[in-house]
Amino acid sequence: MRIAISEFISLDGVVQAPGGPEEDVEGDFAHGGWTHPFFDPEVVGGAFDEAVGKADALLFGRRTWQTMAGAWPERAGDPFADRLNALPKYVVTRTLGDSDLTWANTTRIAGDDAVARIRELRAAEGGDLLVMGSAELARTLLAEDLVDELRLMVMPVILGGGKTLFPGNGRKLTLELASTATSGTGAQVCVYRRAAEA
Repeated sequence: MRIAISEFISLDGVVQAPGGPEEDVEGDFAHGGWTHPFFDPEVVGGAFDEAVGKADALLFGRRTWQTMAGAWPERAGDPFADRLNALPKYVVTRTLGDSDLTWANTTRIAGDDAVARIRELRAAEGGDLLVMGSAELARTLLAEDLVDELRLMVMPVILGGGKTLFPGNGRKLTLELASTATSGTGAQVCVYRRAAEA
């Protein structure tokens, strides 16, 4: 499987709480929902449709899984929601037990075993293993060299602080720009893939 990460990201690299004010206030983050003025259904929404359409499974950190599990099951009947609900889902967690996994088709990955288990998933046959949000998990996957594609929805806003996507480990990773699209709101969807080894 290919691991693909899909993230809303500000011009200064912040990925925290793009969806709403209460999504993630850690560190006194006060800008939750910052993507809303720049979201457009055709370009940004189309990027999500494409990513989910190519996915054979979804991979989440605990916080993002809980947010998604609280929203999407009740939206059944919408084609996008039906696709999310039907896909196999994996959640990396140190705190949730199997009895907490109320969203259909969810499997728990113990936090202490996460990297090894994700390596096994990546080595298996299949399409994309899609990560949406889950900043801490995404940083770990980048640091462990397990990411095949980055789909960044770059919003024309500077937030001045918050959780970021990229690890600060001093390791260089070269990517190739596979596609880009610009919406009328100024958002850019940039898809990057692993560069061929030199």
